[in-house]
Formats: sequence, structure tokens, C-alpha cells
Amino acid sequence: MRRTEALEEILHSEIPISRSMGIRVEYYDGTSLKLDAPLAPNTNHKSTAFGGSLYSIAVLCGWGLLHLKLADARMHKYIVIQESTIRYLHPVIHDLHAECRLDDAAFKHFFQTLNKRGRARLSLDVVITDDGRTGVEFSGRYVVHG
Repeated sequence: MRRTEALEEILHSEIPISRSMGIRVEYYDGTSLKLDAPLAPNTNHKSTAFGGSLYSIAVLCGWGLLHLKLADARMHKYIVIQESTIRYLHPVIHDLHAECRLDDAAFKHFFQTLNKRGRARLSLDVVITDDGRTGVEFSGRYVVHG
């Protein structure tokens, strides 16, 4: 099973809302993760993407990237979102496309702290685009422990 398929299965089984949203793991290259979801199950009363769905896919994109990086290192830890900010810049009127890119220096520091203390925090940024335009900017701080 490919890593992207395995992550999608984990998301759908451990975080059931991801299945209801139709979230798919589109791409992972070791430093970037892309998640997609169809607009139809994620609409609001204006026929645009619902803010809660946008927030959820953003949180899961950061969570998923961190999960995959820890799996690369053969570490199985708990990942939780500690705090976040989100900016809704433009309505998303097409399918949802979220991307999280890892900052190598920040991850290296995070990983060293995790190995030393068994617990660490990492801030990740996610962008949701719509037809080539940034619709949402998300920044979340994740805590890894256990």
C-alpha cells in the first residue's frame, strides 16, 4: 500500500469526519502534503465552501504531514493541534485543495527536541487555493508526545 493510501485510510478510520468530507490524499513528497476534497459535501448556504470544512481540511493537512514525517522516522506518537489561526481571504467556489509545506530548519529543531524530551511543538502553515488563488491561510501549532 502506498504511503498516501495508508494516510488516507488512517484519516478516514481515526478521524471519521474526513471520510464524510470526501478528503483524499493527493500528493506527498517528503516535504509537502496535498489534500483534496470535493465541494459538494462541504458547502454552506451560499454554495461556497463551508468555513468549518476549510478549517478541518487545513488542520488535517498539517496533521497528516507531521504524521508522515514521524512515520518516516519510525516514530509513532500522538499528534494534537494546540492552537491555530485562520484567515478566510476569498470564497472557495470549487473543490478544496490544501497544501502544507515543511520548513526544513524548523523540522530539524522540532525533531531534535522530540528526541531529547519526548515531546515537541511545531508550527505548520497550510494554504487552500481555489482556481490558482489563495482562498485560505492557516497556521497551526501541533504538539507531539507519547
